[in-house]
Amino acid sequence: METGIAVEILSQGTGQALETGKRGDADVLLVHDRASELQLVEEGYFVDRHDVMYNDFVLVGSPDDPAGIKGVESVVEALAKLAAGGHTFVSRGDDSGTNRMELRLWGEASVDPAGSEWYMAIGQGMGATLTVANENLAYTLTDRATYLSMKDELDLEIVLEGDPALFNQYGVMAVNPEKHPHVKYEEALQFIEFLISEEGQSLISSFQIGGETLFFPGLGI
Repeated sequence: METGIAVEILSQGTGQALETGKRGDADVLLVHDRASELQLVEEGYFVDRHDVMYNDFVLVGSPDDPAGIKGVESVVEALAKLAAGGHTFVSRGDDSGTNRMELRLWGEASVDPAGSEWYMAIGQGMGATLTVANENLAYTLTDRATYLSMKDELDLEIVLEGDPALFNQYGVMAVNPEKHPHVKYEEALQFIEFLISEEGQSLISSFQIGGETLFFPGLGI
């Protein structure tokens, strides 16, 4: 190891992670809800934020595609069709970055899915959500990386991709030591500098599953 710094990973959805950081119970965050991140930097909870990598979200469902989503280019239009037809949709329901994106998209579709019989909010991570969607041959919104990592275990396939609204930017930022003097700020800064360095960005871009790149380095669109 170049630095001798041991990194202890706490895996949480973005909403939980942001709250953990705000309490000073972490040193550095890697999350994906850019608007919330920038707001919290402005409010002084976090410092030294950088766009570190990106990928996209995709809508997946049964190969039979009972809602007729294939060929639809707009995810907002697709969600409106799902709601109108009462087709089962599985949501993470966990205040993660993915869940926050999904809820924004429902809002743009002028749909409030909460309480609907066809809407399953399970309060679990992406892997579990894909598993439940697979068991029910339902639709769900997933980041491409998790879908690719599980694709061989699933009967689901991508039914919509490529809409710019599905862009997924990840950011890294340190907890502000002025708010929480106990945090390991210098070590957090070294971690951030590694991720945005040429070496770190190269490692991100070279990470693949099944020959497909999961993340692209830096700032996307």
